Amino acid sequence: MPAQNGIRVVLMADDDEDDLLLVKDAFAAAGIPIELHSVSDGEELVEYVFRRNKYEDSYLFPAPSLILLDLNMPKKDGREALAEIKAHPIFKQIPVVVLTTSREDLDIRRCYEMGASSYVTKPNSFHALVDVLKSVGKYWLETVELPSSCLSTGREGCTCD
Repeated sequence: MPAQNGIRVVLMADDDEDDLLLVKDAFAAAGIPIELHSVSDGEELVEYVFRRNKYEDSYLFPAPSLILLDLNMPKKDGREALAEIKAHPIFKQIPVVVLTTSREDLDIRRCYEMGASSYVTKPNSFHALVDVLKSVGKYWLETVELPSSCLSTGREGCTCD
């Protein structure tokens, strides 16, 4: 789902401003042009995806081609937000890459069971983050073919599965 200017939209849900800046710089260093939007907790993520409250304007808050999701956030954590988003048929097709510090097998299993597309542990260096996001971006934004989304077209009553 490209943004208005043809660049892919990545929505990052993470409460750490430093991680947001690192991800933005890492995509640039990887040579993957994106339009990065961010939310700081799971409640905001759900509001953005469902176009609620301040996120109703699809021009200001375009449909994401990819969601990067941290698990440990305030208000509603990433696990809860993932479950809520993936429970809705329209949003099942949006790739969600969990990008978190947790290496817990239970978290990994639960995220895949709830519909995560990938699970990646945040690397410890900027160089490693660039490598990870280059792989993630190349695959999810440039390689795979995904169906067009009802979210991006704004079709009411869509029955996408």
